[in-house]
Amino acid sequence: MSNTHFGFQTVDETDKARHVRGVFDSVAPKYDVMNDLMSGGLHRVWKAYTVMVANLREGSRVLDIAGGTGDLSLAFSKKVGVTGQVVHTDINEAMLRVGRDRLINKGVVLPTLVCDAEKLPFPDNYFDVVSVAFGLRNMTHKDDALKEMNRVLKPRGRLLVLEFSKIAKPLEKAYDWYSFSVLPRLGKMVAGDDASYRYLAESIRMHPGQEALKSLMKQSGFGHVDYHNMTGGVVALHVGIKC
Repeated sequence: MSNTHFGFQTVDETDKARHVRGVFDSVAPKYDVMNDLMSGGLHRVWKAYTVMVANLREGSRVLDIAGGTGDLSLAFSKKVGVTGQVVHTDINEAMLRVGRDRLINKGVVLPTLVCDAEKLPFPDNYFDVVSVAFGLRNMTHKDDALKEMNRVLKPRGRLLVLEFSKIAKPLEKAYDWYSFSVLPRLGKMVAGDDASYRYLAESIRMHPGQEALKSLMKQSGFGHVDYHNMTGGVVALHVGIKC
């Protein structure tokens, strides 16, 4: 058996998915409210930039991995129109259910599927764009997931990875104080769960930084990879092109 990290804890890699599922089962009902509070609404700006970089056209096919409560799926659906397709997926059923209901309430019905990013149930060379927002860091085998994303993309297709990353050095102390002192208390007050938000802060520190993730994406088959830092490196959008 092999070990992996779950935040700062070491767990058997076969058990990580269960731990992550527990976190998102807990936070799903208050996920959107907490996103606004944690980021001061900035997550909406980060996602809007991601949609702009996707450069979608009428008729495009998009796979939204770790689509959760559906922010990106909703935005993508407006870009691809009635002739396009957006597939809304997540490994966590509770998150996906919240997202599906939210989309339906907005009059948008999309294919919605519980699936594991490390074993995508889609054919080769199918999608124009694959996105994963704030989900890659929770995956046990990131390299396997990235290879799967590459497989289902068409040649010249684009992978968009929006994820928390390595913050600029001058901001580190303030960011650490916010992450480990303020964030868990906020989670306790609003969502009744401080442990899940402590895991969030820990998982960000364990995730590969900008250059490391760029290298991992190249090793996973992407011929060209670039990244765009936002908010001082709090998040980064990595863009990989399948060559």
